[in-house]
Amino acid sequence: MEENILATARDIHGLYPHVHVWGFPIAAYLFLGGLAAGILLFATIYYLRGKAEDMPFTVKIAPIFTFIIIMIGLFLLVFDLHHKLYVWQLFLTFRIESPMSWGAWTLVGVSIFSLLWPLSYIDDIEAYLHERGWRRLDGITTFIRNLEHNWKIPRFIILTFRKYRTFFAYILLFLSVILGIYTGILLSAFNAHPLWNNPILGPLFLTSGVSTGSAFVMWLSNNHKERKLMSTIDMVLIAVELFFIIHMIMGMQAGPEVFKQAAHLFLGGEFTVIFWVIFVGMGLVLPFVLEVLELRGFKIHPAFPALLVLLGGLLFRIIMVQAGQISEYPF
Repeated sequence: MEENILATARDIHGLYPHVHVWGFPIAAYLFLGGLAAGILLFATIYYLRGKAEDMPFTVKIAPIFTFIIIMIGLFLLVFDLHHKLYVWQLFLTFRIESPMSWGAWTLVGVSIFSLLWPLSYIDDIEAYLHERGWRRLDGITTFIRNLEHNWKIPRFIILTFRKYRTFFAYILLFLSVILGIYTGILLSAFNAHPLWNNPILGPLFLTSGVSTGSAFVMWLSNNHKERKLMSTIDMVLIAVELFFIIHMIMGMQAGPEVFKQAAHLFLGGEFTVIFWVIFVGMGLVLPFVLEVLELRGFKIHPAFPALLVLLGGLLFRIIMVQAGQISEYPF
């Protein structure tokens, strides 16, 4: 008697009944990438509009955090990789058809610019920190100033960046948009998952990232006009984000059965409550209402709606990563 052994994908742990490959680190990585993109987008836009002095936190101070944010995101990405020692190979080649390759090289460019941008404003940053009473950071600013004055190569790089800051601002603006869109395109490139196989994810993730960037500035800035402007912008971005979300759901509902099943995850399925009540309700609608009330004169601390937007942005990516892995074509 001859015995035959049949091996299928159903025998592979993590692939059946659903794919479970990406977890919280990837969702957090996508969130941090969008947040950094949003912060740098506002910094470059308002610098190019000549608003650097009117919006000092947006243009000069907030970009300080982007390098740290990106480094944390890259750490989470590498932490999630199975073959961590080979991650360097991703930066030795460029494949124009690969979203991952685009993302890797964009992160390199954004990381460099996000470090040089605040260094070019070191005197203004030190004055701002003194104004806020944060003199304990004088050691860092003194070290950077000594680095600029005593080391020829760093001095040359910083002075060149400062001299041609407008030119580099246009480059950084472009890279910020690419980074924000990339966080959505990375998912939409996976055609095997109907929920991700959606062209609206790029604009949706970009809008969400820019919204978190405005919330970050609104939270930490001590300039009333700056906070008020960012609150107004965030309200518009929330409205656009809601439009994209509804459009995404309606598009899936109008598609083939497998896309309707993907939409069902949010329309009666296991993600319905967390998506509509917690993310949409508390992460989008509630901060929108609070920002409207604040602009109408009600005393609401800006940190409250800002933190809701930031937490909502993180939750949105956690939901999309988890739900997208469950969404799949039958085989």
